[in-house]
Amino acid sequence: MSYLQEKIELHKKMVASLDLKSIELIANVIIDCYRSGGKLIIFGNGGSAADAMHFAAEFEGQLSFRDKNRKPLSALTPYNISALTAISNDYGYDQSFERFVRANAQRGDVVIGISTSGNSPNVLRAIEEAKRFGTTTIGFTG
Repeated sequence: MSYLQEKIELHKKMVASLDLKSIELIANVIIDCYRSGGKLIIFGNGGSAADAMHFAAEFEGQLSFRDKNRKPLSALTPYNISALTAISNDYGYDQSFERFVRANAQRGDVVIGISTSGNSPNVLRAIEEAKRFGTTTIGFTG
């Protein structure tokens, strides 16, 4: 099998395993959030932090090459290094994202926590805090 054929087969398997109903549900939740004047708050550790920043950048930036003139959409990440290290030092790393959520989340927002293991204490605490604010919460794991 050629390299190109292997890649085509891999992409077919990936598409077949997608949970399209969940993806559509998440997309609609985010659309409703923005239509009602809300914002996204996105966070994770390590590579998930990079994913969160990229995700936020797409909403604030162009998102689609088809609509360069669309309004930027508010998407926040907690990666002000001074605040993140101060909170971690003063309260413990487990509260690093929780305090960011407490400072920024409002009813109608969508809070997205990204954790490869699904067990990151600071991500889980922040998601629980977001629920108390009446936000919609989404977890990306694995």
